[in-house]
Amino acid sequence: MSINNNQLGLYTDFYELTMAQGYFDGGKKNQQVTFDYFFRDNPYKGGFTVFAGLQDFVDLLADFSFSQSDIDYLSTQGFSSEFLKYLESFQFKGSILSVKEGEIVFPNEPLMSIKGNIIECQLIESLLLNIINFESLIATKAYRIKLVAGEKSFADFGLRRAHGFGAIHASRAAIIGGASSTSNALAGKLFNIPLSGTMAHSWVQSFNTEMDAFRAFAKTHPNNTTLLVDTYDTLKSGVPNAILVAKEMLAKGQKLNAIRLDSGDLAYLSKKARKMLNEAGLHDVKIIASNQLNEFVIKTLLRDQNAAIDGFGIGTEMVTGKADAALGGVYKLSEIDGEPKMKFSENIEKVTLPGAKQLVRYLDEEGVFFRDGILLENENPEEVDTIYHRIYPVKNTKVTGLKCECLFEEIVTHGVSKLKKQTPLEIHQYLEERAKKLPEEHKRFISPHIYKVGLSNKLMETRNALTNS
Repeated sequence: MSINNNQLGLYTDFYELTMAQGYFDGGKKNQQVTFDYFFRDNPYKGGFTVFAGLQDFVDLLADFSFSQSDIDYLSTQGFSSEFLKYLESFQFKGSILSVKEGEIVFPNEPLMSIKGNIIECQLIESLLLNIINFESLIATKAYRIKLVAGEKSFADFGLRRAHGFGAIHASRAAIIGGASSTSNALAGKLFNIPLSGTMAHSWVQSFNTEMDAFRAFAKTHPNNTTLLVDTYDTLKSGVPNAILVAKEMLAKGQKLNAIRLDSGDLAYLSKKARKMLNEAGLHDVKIIASNQLNEFVIKTLLRDQNAAIDGFGIGTEMVTGKADAALGGVYKLSEIDGEPKMKFSENIEKVTLPGAKQLVRYLDEEGVFFRDGILLENENPEEVDTIYHRIYPVKNTKVTGLKCECLFEEIVTHGVSKLKKQTPLEIHQYLEERAKKLPEEHKRFISPHIYKVGLSNKLMETRNALTNS
């Protein structure tokens, strides 16, 4: 199987195409619409989400078109020749407003506003949801790990456990969330991510003795040697042999970087290994741990058991987003030709907000995040004095006089990207700056405080008028 990476028009759900032909046949192709992207619940029962995937989405959007092979294939699926002729020259020509990548965001607030004709906005839905939902899920997971790891580094070791080619985007999102490096060489090249990696047990087993394996690796990588010490017996063999190799390296003016523990009681073994290294005068040799780690395991290792671990390699749980399979982001129509639209539901949580909107963040007197406000696009945030709970408007907050930030910026104009390219590490730095302004009660893992998001009075009146019409 091969995929033409330059034309991605078929990277969509079939029903997007069937609706698109319906719009085309029904004379709706020039209708101007607005769609909103938002999600309904934070992943991991947490108090926040990290918005990620924006640059990848914009880059892929530029390639969202149909090759002749795509057109030929669709002709076998019942589409009309007139509609297929339209698709031959298809390219997204609309505009997109979005919060910045790396922003701290919350449920039920619009994070992206997509504007254009109804066909182009409909066709790109699946691409947007596929990229933004997944990378936001992984970036959030990685930042939760960062919160407990603190100054200790952790690397993405997840390629072999990731979901197919999703590993590429997972590695990028992990760096946005706080990972310092990746084992994924292709992701390293594509996104300018630092690479890291040591050895597998197969390396040690391929030599006659563990000592031979360690010496050979140190000879090949004298400036970046990390030795895996648990192939046979960590404390009786692995660590003692690593100490001997470390001293041999010192005699040559070289330095052993670290040892890695990949099994067993990591807290117990790390403390024993640290004592052995220190007694040998190898205070600078670090201890790296791997083996099915997540934020909860790391928290108990460091804070409850005082493990002597300097860094972590994290695979399965980070790049798959365990224990949440997906972020439930949705893409909903909110306006047609300037007329507000909304989705009704017997479940009030699923009633959508009408009209083109903006997202405003209010800061308290200390400059930390206080409330987010959803306003109609044409409202002046400085003239909004109160924001209301979206379901129970008797719950409301006065925001008069508070400093506010408009979180949307136009990133695509008439199909042309205006987004400044950043590396994942640069986006992580933005995340760190924003996270400093998020109160600590929203960062805890157990029963985090719910961040308040409210509606302006005009938006609430617009919704109520449509509900009662």
